[in-house]
Amino acid sequence: MLETQADAKRLLLISNSTLHGSGYLDHAAHEIRAALGQIKRVLFVPFALHDRDAYAAQARLRFEAMGFTLDSIHQAGDAKKTIDEAEAIFIGGGNTFRLLDCLYQLDLLLPIRRRIEAGILYIGSSAGAVVAAPTIKTTNDMPIVQPPTFRSLGLITFQINAHYLDPDPNSTHMGETREVRIHQFLEDNETPVVGLREGCMIRVEQGVHLLKGKTNARIFRRGFEPVEVEPGTTIDDLIG
Repeated sequence: MLETQADAKRLLLISNSTLHGSGYLDHAAHEIRAALGQIKRVLFVPFALHDRDAYAAQARLRFEAMGFTLDSIHQAGDAKKTIDEAEAIFIGGGNTFRLLDCLYQLDLLLPIRRRIEAGILYIGSSAGAVVAAPTIKTTNDMPIVQPPTFRSLGLITFQINAHYLDPDPNSTHMGETREVRIHQFLEDNETPVVGLREGCMIRVEQGVHLLKGKTNARIFRRGFEPVEVEPGTTIDDLIG
């Protein structure tokens, strides 16, 4: 049976790059290695941070420690050609508005989407996970720049809220909680939202969305109560 485009997608969507008490990508290293498998080279997209050279150097050191070679797209002569030749793409965290704006400026959204739909691996952490969704409307960042639109890669059918935080019962802060803000999103949008707590990630293989990591996710759908989902659970029935 031929795979559909949705079935061909291979994704690892990580809530955060650094977990308290550990180093850069330490908490996700096992899942990254498992997802990459026999792949040797990874193409890094550092556009979410201002200092791209420093960011690429940090990511390169971490991936080399895991046994992989990492090339940064900002150092490539022809970005689109580099995407076409990539075996895997990793988009790191930072400011989601800056990231999306740069992807639009360089006209890279469609080339990346085409490669992922063809079956190469996509790894996204924090902002890199958020841009895998249909839009970036559920990011936590300040809009420090203005992309042409909030529409992003659309590799998944649901929204992501990375670094999802539960209300602190001891806090005196009277502003909206993360849950309240997501419910506000759902008042005007029907797309489900997956709140990924830090330490949580989603692995997508053959059309199956499997929750991985150390913490639960919280899934929000219009007209339903939020649902807690533990690692090891498939979430396909909750994101349709």
